Amino acid sequence: MRIVDFHIHVGKREHWNPAIHKLFKKLNPGLYEIQNEIMTPENIIAMLDDSSVDWAVILAEISPKVTGVVTNEFIAEFCKNHRDRLIPFCSIDPTEDQDSKGTLEHAIQALGMRGLKLYPTYQYFYPNAYATSQRMEGLRELYEKAESLGIPVMFHTGTSIFPGARLKYGNPLFLDDVASDFPKMPVIVVHGGRGPWFDMAFYVTRLHSNVFLEISGLPPKNLLRYFPQLEKVAERVLFGSDWPGVSSIADNIEIIQDLEIGEKTKAKILGENAIRLLGLES
Repeated sequence: MRIVDFHIHVGKREHWNPAIHKLFKKLNPGLYEIQNEIMTPENIIAMLDDSSVDWAVILAEISPKVTGVVTNEFIAEFCKNHRDRLIPFCSIDPTEDQDSKGTLEHAIQALGMRGLKLYPTYQYFYPNAYATSQRMEGLRELYEKAESLGIPVMFHTGTSIFPGARLKYGNPLFLDDVASDFPKMPVIVVHGGRGPWFDMAFYVTRLHSNVFLEISGLPPKNLLRYFPQLEKVAERVLFGSDWPGVSSIADNIEIIQDLEIGEKTKAKILGENAIRLLGLES
């Protein structure tokens, strides 16, 4: 079975805001102390090998209001010599970047990145704000550029443990407009609407053929409780770990392999859907 982890963070201590340092120290002081040392491409690939993961999406994070800044350039360089295993995704803060479509074009065409991650709850914007606010008209241009480049766009949805995150921006309902208005752009519902919106994330995914349900940050043993009809959208579910937010990628994979769903569904969730979406074997 080929496996893709669609959600890995590799930021170092200098990338994070003070409140995030404090939280990381509290949650996992051992990991915090060695964070900079372990965040190398070689160590990440060794971890993937230990977990039988073939490819991993490595995420930039431009969220200065909440978490910090892991630049597109850092992620592109991190993955540079390992593009056979590590897939770089860029990030843009559409509330601050006055030329977000230009930034995206540079990230994809010059830096060789393969997709875009947006953080509405950290960047403080509604994903469909292009339809309601003149100030956010640049968001429409960003989506148009993503659609023309043929790349997937990930949206953080649901809750967050990080101080300063604002839940109101994380409702997957806002992605209904985005998926409708940009039907050729793959829309990824990150964390599956974690917390209050599992049902909404599922229904938006089921409604739109260009929407994918990403399950990172969710206890895999509870997936069928969160999404009882998961197999109805089996073609568009993506596995992600949210490492280092989880202690063991391998354990999460093993739990999914033990779920009471079809073997073909497991294979799709753990890798086949992502391979098809990213064109990893084309």
